[in-house]
Amino acid sequence: MEVSNQKLSNRLFSLDVFRGFTMFLLIAEAAGFHHNFYDFAKGTFLEPLALQLHHHPWHGLRFWDLIQPFFMFIVGVAMPFSLRKRLATASKGDVTKHILKRCFLLFLFGVLLHCVYSHALVWELWNVLVQLAFTILIAYAIMNLSHKYQLLISIGLLVLTELLYRMYDFQNPYNNGESFGSFMDMVFMGKINKGGWVTINFIPTAAHTIWGVVCGQVLLSRSKEKEKIKMFLIGGLVLFLGGYLLDLTGITPIVKRIATTSFTLVSGGYTLLALTLFYWFIDVRKNHKKWLQVFSVVGTNSIFIYLFSETVGIQWFRGFGLIFTQGIFGTLNFPEDLILVLNALFVLFIFWYITYFLNKHKIYFKI
Repeated sequence: MEVSNQKLSNRLFSLDVFRGFTMFLLIAEAAGFHHNFYDFAKGTFLEPLALQLHHHPWHGLRFWDLIQPFFMFIVGVAMPFSLRKRLATASKGDVTKHILKRCFLLFLFGVLLHCVYSHALVWELWNVLVQLAFTILIAYAIMNLSHKYQLLISIGLLVLTELLYRMYDFQNPYNNGESFGSFMDMVFMGKINKGGWVTINFIPTAAHTIWGVVCGQVLLSRSKEKEKIKMFLIGGLVLFLGGYLLDLTGITPIVKRIATTSFTLVSGGYTLLALTLFYWFIDVRKNHKKWLQVFSVVGTNSIFIYLFSETVGIQWFRGFGLIFTQGIFGTLNFPEDLILVLNALFVLFIFWYITYFLNKHKIYFKI
């Protein structure tokens, strides 16, 4: 997941920026920006923009619904790079042990985050890190197969998802709180998520990580840059159109919270097209601009800053920031909603600076 080899990073700066951009948005949410910006924008011309920073309640798609697919896809893209480096100094068996250890830690961190959110010991499996632990295992298990078979397996996972939901309830397979996913949550945890999220999302979204692996292998290949871009564009458009076709024809609705087939395809299409844009603009056109490091540094310690912002950041830094933002802007009679937005931006800057400091001193936390 983490590509700390500087030579590889320089060759594919676009991946660092894409990952950092995604992580920047995630830590912005932890800083409180998304929620406070919506409260500030409510009833104004900014409200539609602010809504894009929140998950769609059920059937539909917003920009924020793409962040987890971005994250899981980028992990897949980075895997061929990081594994190639590791295999240069370690055996296949050692690499497999490392992957198993990493996935176990991701699973553990995901479970512990729910305990932090609940301020109690709970057994909940809805966190993205739990999902990622399973998708990495699936993608790693098949990444030595040809691209054709990796893609076929990814489609098979989507077909399996369709069958499981429809066999459980053929008439209304995607009913919030009463679907196959919710049934499995009762089996795994004895509870369902109030927001409609389900644990078995890792089955269809493993496709995102698999598609990322394939793209990473293509990027490492000797194919010409134009050929790589062509493949990515065609693949992205096929996924994009296929997903929207399923939704518009009423076959399968786009629902992020249970990662329906149509959602997985559409979000995969957007993700692949986003990678193409980053790759073309940064690596093909050689736009290694200094300002892009604003994003790239956030991705150098992605798991660390995610865990930090979701725990210490949420519980301590928001209140810490208010000492200054409330103290300064409150005396200037700024509206409370605006002060909270400014506070979120201040906390976001602190998170960003931590990643900048760590990267500058070449300190990388890896699991």
